[in-house]
Amino acid sequence: MIALNEATDGNNRNGLHAYLRRIRRVPMLSAHEELELSQRWRIQQDTDAAAQVVTSHLRLVAKIARHYCSYGLPLSDLISEGNVGLMEAAKRFDPDLGFRFASYARWWIRAAVQAHILHNWSLVKVGTGPAHKRIFFNLRWLERKMQITHSGELQPEHATKIAGILGVSPQALVNMRCWLNGRDQSLAAPVAPDRRLSWEDALVDPDSLEDLISEEEEAAVQRAMLPIALRSLDARQRQILIERRLKEVPTKLEDLARRYGVSAERVRQIEVRAFQKLRETMRMQMSSCGRRHPSRRE
Repeated sequence: MIALNEATDGNNRNGLHAYLRRIRRVPMLSAHEELELSQRWRIQQDTDAAAQVVTSHLRLVAKIARHYCSYGLPLSDLISEGNVGLMEAAKRFDPDLGFRFASYARWWIRAAVQAHILHNWSLVKVGTGPAHKRIFFNLRWLERKMQITHSGELQPEHATKIAGILGVSPQALVNMRCWLNGRDQSLAAPVAPDRRLSWEDALVDPDSLEDLISEEEEAAVQRAMLPIALRSLDARQRQILIERRLKEVPTKLEDLARRYGVSAERVRQIEVRAFQKLRETMRMQMSSCGRRHPSRRE
C-alpha cells in the first residue's frame, strides 16, 4: 500500500501532489481479480492480497476526501483518515455477498472522514451522533437551497422545515447553527479592524490590583450609560432584554413568547440582536468619552 506519509509530511503541498499522482497510476482491479484477492485475504489471511485491494482503491479515498475540503481541514489529513476507513472496510468485507468492494468501502471511508471533521472542526466539541452528523453535513446545503444566508437569523418556519427534512428537533438545529457560525478564533487575531490590539493582549493577571480598580471604574461608567443606551432599542427589544438579561431571575422564553404572540426561538433572536445593539451603542458612547472598551487592556 502507498502510505501518504511516504509522499508528504501533511504540510507539503508538493508532496501531496506527488502522492495523488502515484495513486492515479495504480491500475484498477477487474471484478474477477478483486474477488480472487478478497477471498485470499478473507480465507487465507493473505496480507499481500489485502494490500493490492486497498491500494487499488486509494484514489476512491482521495475523491471522497476532496468532497469535504470546504470544511477547512487539510486535504492530507482527510485522506489519511479516509485511508483508515478503507482499511477497516477491507477487514470486514465479505466478497461472497456478491457486490463490489468500492460500494462497501465508500461508507467506511465517508464515516471516517466525517468523524475526523466533527472532532477537529472546532475546539468546542459537539455531539457526534447520527442526528448531529445529519445537521452538520446537510444544513449549509439546505440553507443554500432555501436561499437562507448563513449570517442572517433562521426564521422559525425555516427551522421547522429543515428540522423536518433532517428528522431532528428545531432546537438541535438552532444549536448546531450557532455552533457552525461561531468558529474558533486565534488569540493573535485583532480585536478591532485597526489591528492595534489582539485578543492575546487582553489576557492579563486576574489578581492585578490595577485591573480590579479599572474594572470597577468601567463598571460604574457602564451603569451610568446603560439607561441612555437602552433608548436605542425599540419598546419590544428593550422589554425583552430587561426581562432576560437585567432581572435577577430571567423570564422564561416561553412566557415572553406567549406575551408577544411569537415563538420562543423568535424571542431568543430578538434578545440576541438587542444585546448586540446595546453593546455597540455603549461601545460608541465610551469611545466618545475617551475611555477604552471594558473588554480591552492597554
